[in-house]
Amino acid sequence: MFRFLVIRSIDEGKKNRMYLRCISYICILLNKTTMKSTLIALVSLLFVSCFSDNTMQETQPTDYTAQNEKEITDYLTAKNLTAVKSDTGLYYIINEPGTGLKPTANSNVTVAYKGYFTNGNVFDQSDAAGISFGLQQVIKGWTEGIPYFKEGGSGVLLIPSSLGYGSSTRGPIPGGSVLVFDIKLIKVN
Repeated sequence: MFRFLVIRSIDEGKKNRMYLRCISYICILLNKTTMKSTLIALVSLLFVSCFSDNTMQETQPTDYTAQNEKEITDYLTAKNLTAVKSDTGLYYIINEPGTGLKPTANSNVTVAYKGYFTNGNVFDQSDAAGISFGLQQVIKGWTEGIPYFKEGGSGVLLIPSSLGYGSSTRGPIPGGSVLVFDIKLIKVN
């Protein structure tokens, strides 16, 4: 039984080296203690090793810049759209510039929107009356993009993950996702 566990640990690679050490300790314990004590030791060591594996692994955020850039430009080409690219990598299309007040990055606004991925799958949508929020309470792509419009204006924001949720998954939005928003700026509150 122990030979199988040792061989399996070796075959599974670096992650299971701790298990190999645990098995070695168990073999030593078998020669010195009763079977009941050995079983308790085995369970304890495996329990501790599980916590050790999880706490020692650090995940690094993935840089999706190049992948997002290609996805956005491919989307624009496929849809025959022309967009302006900002210095931060945000793409925006102004369909109607609007005629009212122009918000700043610190404004509170009311916006009607539809959020979807470049494949067309919708992940969020407001009703026609929109929702109100402060531009400091939303993703960076909205904080930067909404001030390109005046009240009554409408258009599209194509937001790379660096200005959205980064490499983190949030609800139905996988990490690294490009977000597309059809927006209408109803009011600067």
